[in-house]
Parts: sequence; structure tokens; C-alpha cells
Amino acid sequence: MALAAVNPADGWSAWPAPAKLNLFLRIVGRKPDGYHELQTVFRLLDWGDTVFLRPRADGVITRVGAGAEGVAEADDLLVRAAKILQSEAKSSQGVDIGIEKRIPMGGGFGGGSSDAATVLVALNLLWSLDFDIDRLAALGLRLGADVPVFVHGCNAWAEGVGEQLTAIKLPPAWYVLASPGVHAATAGLFQAADLTRNAAPAKMSDFLSGTALDNAFEPVLRRREPAVEALFEALARIGTPRLTGSGSGCFVEFATRESAQTALAALPSGVNAWLARGAGRSPLLDAVERFNTGASPSG
Repeated sequence: MALAAVNPADGWSAWPAPAKLNLFLRIVGRKPDGYHELQTVFRLLDWGDTVFLRPRADGVITRVGAGAEGVAEADDLLVRAAKILQSEAKSSQGVDIGIEKRIPMGGGFGGGSSDAATVLVALNLLWSLDFDIDRLAALGLRLGADVPVFVHGCNAWAEGVGEQLTAIKLPPAWYVLASPGVHAATAGLFQAADLTRNAAPAKMSDFLSGTALDNAFEPVLRRREPAVEALFEALARIGTPRLTGSGSGCFVEFATRESAQTALAALPSGVNAWLARGAGRSPLLDAVERFNTGASPSG
């Protein structure tokens, strides 16, 4: 959706939908219902998509402009999030929804989940529903395992399917993010015969000491996807590359913006890479605070 088409005077408001990184990810077992039990650390970023919302009084929920590439409106998590909130609230209100996509699909950066969380949190305000954060997170879990962390808006140690969250304080960091342009299908990866599903559980202290930084999906994707392996080789020139989530996206961590910028500039031409800063908390929470004080959520 073009920014030029979004005019606050026409009832539109803009809300951030930040990306995330999984700083490590282990599969430590399988639940009776077939879902895998995970351990991971979610790191929120100050970069991501922007969701545009315009409430309407006729109960219609519709997507305006293009959504994520190749995603039908009925399947779009933006629309599904609005409809599930409308149903839960038994509300007669509707909304027009637009999106400015920056987060690549299938990269493991959490774009769809974050977009859905932003719709839940922002519409809760715009529709004056007054749902508490835990209720919104529970609705989000029905849309995807990663949605609750974006609803809560804090960096977190996560277990279960990713919904059991413990807030964690992470040091400031900058990241070189990179995408090989491969859409990794999560369902297929979970079925992979060479995926380690019974790793030894880690403790939070293992992660904080740097002894637990592995990702169960990394060796699988590197074997399956030549583009992912090539990206790892390119990023190894500037640091230690890691995979995020179950997607194909990769990242290298740096302590300062300057060191990250220098590393980015040293990458070979043709590598699709960019910078992002780790956030202490979600930019969405800042938008909520601005809205509650009568200011524009977009600042």
C-alpha cells in the first residue's frame, strides 16, 4: 500500500509491526497432539512492516491494496486477525486494512505473525474493546505460535510451541540481516527426516553464557537449499552467521552500529542484506502509549 494513499484526515492510522530474530532454537520433544516442543529466544527489532488501519461502522473487514505477495485476502493473517477479534468481541465494527511490507516472506523474521499481532493490539484500541494483553495473546495463538510474543512486545525466552514466554533482558546489539530469496516452508521442515527433534533442553543461563546458540533448522536448510548455504558462506566473511526461526533468513550480530555498517559494506555485491537494531521492547508498545496520550501512533 502506498504511503501517499494513507491520510490521517481520512481516518487512517499507521502502526509498526516489528520483525524478530530467534537467537537460538531447539526442538526438545513432541507433545501428544503432534506439535513440537521448542526452546528459543525471541529478539525484537526496530525494523519491520507498517500496518494501516481505518475503522468502519458497517462491520466489513477488507484489505486495501496489495497484501503479502501471493497471499489471498481470505488467508491473510491481517484479515484473519481482525475477524477473530471481531468474532470474540461480538463487535459490529469493521476495518479497512493496508500493509507496507518490508519483512520477506518465509525468511523466519516473523512478518505475518507480527502483522497479525499489530492488528489485534491496534484494533483493540481503535474499537475500544479493552481486552487485556493475555486475552489478545490467546487469540493470537490461534493464528500462530509466534503471535503472542509480538502481542506482549518484549524480548523473551520461550518454551512450549513458543507461547510460554519469560521476559528476558538482552544487551544492545545491531544486526546484519540477509535473505537468500528462498521461501522456507515450515511444515515441510518439521517433517524432515534429518531434523533433530530430541535435543537436550537448554537453560536460560546456557544461552546467556553463549553455549546455546544453535538452531535445529540450520543444518537441514543448508543441506536442502544451495542458496542458504551460499549465503552462510558469504556472511562468514564478516562474522558468525546464524539462521532465524524455521525460515531461510540469516543474521550476524554486532555490538555497535558502526561495526555492523562496516561489515555490511564488506559483503559481496548481490547479497541481499540490510541493517537493523535490536529493540529493548517492541515499537508497537511505544505506538500504543502515543495513542493513549492522544498522539498519532506513528509518532
